[in-house]
Amino acid sequence: MTTMTSNPAETAKKVPVTVAYGDGIGPEIMDATLRIIEAAGAQLDLERIEIGEAVYNKGLQSGIEPSAWDSLRRTKVFLKAPITTPQGGGFKSLNVTVRKTLGMYANVRPCASLYPFVATKHPNMDLVIVRENEEDVYGGIEYRQTNQVAEALKLTSRPGSKRIIRYAFEYARANKRKKVTCFTKDNIMKITDGLFHRTFEEIALEYPELEHEHWIVDIGAAKMADTPEVFDVIVMPNLYGDVLSDVAAQITGSVGLAGSANIGDHCSMFEAIHGSAPRRAGQNMANPSGLLHGAILMLVHIGQGKAAESTHNAWLKTIEDGVHTYDIYKEGVSKQKVGTREFADAVIARIGQRPQQLKPVEYLDEIKMSLMMRPAGKPPMKVRVGIDIFIDRRDGNPDQIAEMMQRFGVEGTKLTVISNRGTKVWPNGNPDTYWSDHWQCRFEGDGEGIFTQEHAIALLQAAARAGFDVIKTEGLYTFNGERGFSLAQGQ
Repeated sequence: MTTMTSNPAETAKKVPVTVAYGDGIGPEIMDATLRIIEAAGAQLDLERIEIGEAVYNKGLQSGIEPSAWDSLRRTKVFLKAPITTPQGGGFKSLNVTVRKTLGMYANVRPCASLYPFVATKHPNMDLVIVRENEEDVYGGIEYRQTNQVAEALKLTSRPGSKRIIRYAFEYARANKRKKVTCFTKDNIMKITDGLFHRTFEEIALEYPELEHEHWIVDIGAAKMADTPEVFDVIVMPNLYGDVLSDVAAQITGSVGLAGSANIGDHCSMFEAIHGSAPRRAGQNMANPSGLLHGAILMLVHIGQGKAAESTHNAWLKTIEDGVHTYDIYKEGVSKQKVGTREFADAVIARIGQRPQQLKPVEYLDEIKMSLMMRPAGKPPMKVRVGIDIFIDRRDGNPDQIAEMMQRFGVEGTKLTVISNRGTKVWPNGNPDTYWSDHWQCRFEGDGEGIFTQEHAIALLQAAARAGFDVIKTEGLYTFNGERGFSLAQGQ
């Protein structure tokens, strides 16, 4: 790790920031970005760490040196250029590793049109996507359970949902936005996405000055692609947010211009959303705008809003003046095609200027957001009512499986349904339903007695004696009498 500082008198008021120059075009765009923001008045004390390809090549599958964590914990701010992740070999995404290790729960992506200087079908687009960053299927919990079926667990927690949704409303309030929209798929995933949606509706009541609405994600995505100007701030679970934030960036004109913030209680990371583009490395061609926008978000985060404002307006003026890198250069619109260094020089030359046609930006030096978690209240009464036993079985059919399981003879339990890939196949299954080798067999309490852990153990022992290959179990519970598990399709 290299520390880059000036003399002590100059660094006394500077904010410590960890920087990583990354791979491919990373060093070029990081150099351009730092030159611009420092010329705009950013006061930074930079600590450089090594990440990415060179670290992977040392055999560290995380892509980050152990000593780098000390810098991140000390500065609490990370400006990161893109890196190259080796293909195969079990290498982990460094972004996901850093986000989850340091609890960066909110991903923030502003997406605003630059029409007519960058081509887009949506000249009035100006929205922000706030994406949950730690849960959902990005927990990375996956299993291959049978020859034919693999599984990924989708995890949604009430605390995680509350935290990201509150962040979205606080962001909207602090940045003078007018509306917060939630996208989920709770018409299908009624428990996981349903929890996210219900939490959204609860928290929205605390912000009466802001409009709020909910869209099913598929039609919401279609509406965003067609008429993005009807949205303002959109908050989503992880997977939907990951996909749609890239879509939103692209329909503004270019993914290559977008930056993002990953916000946490202990450390926050700022970056471009594009990759390391190794084919363009060392050619003085890359557009530094994505990383520059990440740096602008960083300056706002650390309370240097005036430097962020000066940087952003100078960048807008540069775009407006037609000084463009190759990726957005267009005959008849652009006036000068420049390289990475020359683009940075052009932005620096316009510091202190404001755009005339594009909308100027304004940032406060301090943005106040109240992100304290509210008390959770009394927990609901949780009651075990059954167990799902998943088996791997290639031969046989649902009626044969049911006949064998009904002979288990565990008093106080009964087999109620067998499903295959979520669709009921017993009792009274449809003969046209396709079967895989992955069967979900549901046992519930028979009568008024409580379904106990001893019942579950006895059922598993009976399944083993009958020769079933049990690959997984799930407990069935109610919470204050409300079912905490889904029914099979057709049940």
